[in-house]
Amino acid sequence: MQTTKSGPAGNLIISHKPGLIEKLWRWLGFTHRPSIKLYTGYGHAEHLVIYGHALAFAPLPRKRFSKFFLVNLIALLRMFILRSIRGAVVRLHWEDNEVQTRSDTDGFIRLNWQSATPPAYGWHEITTEMLNSKGEVIANACAPVMVPHSTQYAFISDIDDTFLISHSSNLRKRLSLLFTHNARTRKPFEGVVRHYQLLALAQTTAEQPNPFFYVSSSEWNLYDYIVEFITVNGLPKGVLLLNTIKHLTDFLATGQSGHGTKFTRIVRVLEAFPKQRFVLLGDSSQQDPVIYQSIVSHFPGRIHAVYIRDIHRKNSERVRQVLHQLEASGTHCCFFRHSSEAIEHSRRIGLISP
Repeated sequence: MQTTKSGPAGNLIISHKPGLIEKLWRWLGFTHRPSIKLYTGYGHAEHLVIYGHALAFAPLPRKRFSKFFLVNLIALLRMFILRSIRGAVVRLHWEDNEVQTRSDTDGFIRLNWQSATPPAYGWHEITTEMLNSKGEVIANACAPVMVPHSTQYAFISDIDDTFLISHSSNLRKRLSLLFTHNARTRKPFEGVVRHYQLLALAQTTAEQPNPFFYVSSSEWNLYDYIVEFITVNGLPKGVLLLNTIKHLTDFLATGQSGHGTKFTRIVRVLEAFPKQRFVLLGDSSQQDPVIYQSIVSHFPGRIHAVYIRDIHRKNSERVRQVLHQLEASGTHCCFFRHSSEAIEHSRRIGLISP
């Protein structure tokens, strides 16, 4: 007997009636049947895209949250215990069209398609299917695709140490946070939620909010974790663009690589929405200032402002030099320690109302 189950994040897994071994895997928080992990997509009148992974063995979405150290540690490690499917056939239906692709060597799925008619602004639910060699559906998943309103501004934000306290530059503190906390007990910087909520309404209304893109060096493994944090803390709903999936052997290096591909991911967003001006938000712990400087250089006139949180004193002077160069080119810049300073700057340049 075949059954369909829906996870809390909107992902669907089709499987047969579970036997004893499968029940054991589920009790441990895993599925050993083919599944699709689908992530939030984005698009506009001409082009839409959504990403995901085809997986042969994967962790199930977390249902219980605890402050107990061991529970959080096991839940975190589970996110890096997975096995991908290379060459999996995945398809989706949009209007009368069928879009099909094959997963990459690491199971990564990228589905691009064009809409015959301009899609309505807002969020659209997309369902994908994985097919076996006989063309039979063996798994499916759904996730939303954002078609932003034609607002004046769009926002691209880093995650770790930009709005989520992470201690990225200190290995001991970073691992301590990861091991002892979960998405509901981690903390944002004071005032950052208020700043982002104001930016979502910058020169627009609640009915037509500005779009947010969260672009990070964190891996796709942490997608559900980050979405939970954003939701619980009331940050603007947006599109996550994360880094290559990692396995348990690479766990200690989580969030510490992929800075080069971060530039590419940001470029794709700017190219997708050529009529909007962007605001970039990051921090001083890693490569955000240099990456954002390159973005401003490649897209003159498109970046309205750059915000960098000062959380790594050793880099402060170098960051100030970069931001000074950006300001000389006509881009508003704010190097701040407290979000109240960033809010005041946004008011001063007319980004948000007094």
